[in-house]
Amino acid sequence: MSKLNGKVKKESGSATRASVKTEMAKPRMTRSARITELKLDTARIPEQPSTSMPGTVEKIIKSPYPQEPEKAEIAVEGADHLYREIRIENALEDEKGNKVKLKVGAHVNVTVEADPKDTVPKGAN
Repeated sequence: MSKLNGKVKKESGSATRASVKTEMAKPRMTRSARITELKLDTARIPEQPSTSMPGTVEKIIKSPYPQEPEKAEIAVEGADHLYREIRIENALEDEKGNKVKLKVGAHVNVTVEADPKDTVPKGAN
């Protein structure tokens, strides 16, 4: 609608967005058909359900045994108080495949991924 000389004038149907028209031109599909179409698309790389949280390396724990690697203790921000710290092997690889280690105070992202078959929709028991 536009306002001209104090009167409200209705715009014509040609003002409808082009993107809406193209979307409406597509055939309607059920949700199951859209999911099946996504599964059949071989060029698409499906993503696993995941979440990421920021963290900070609190300390490096030396191993008492030479054959075991040292561990990095990471404080995960946003986690419950009693479950904030996790320990992982302090052995990572960079993009070139070189072995690297975390330093104390390093900011990291902790990512949890799950296989889609091991998840349920939110709200389901």
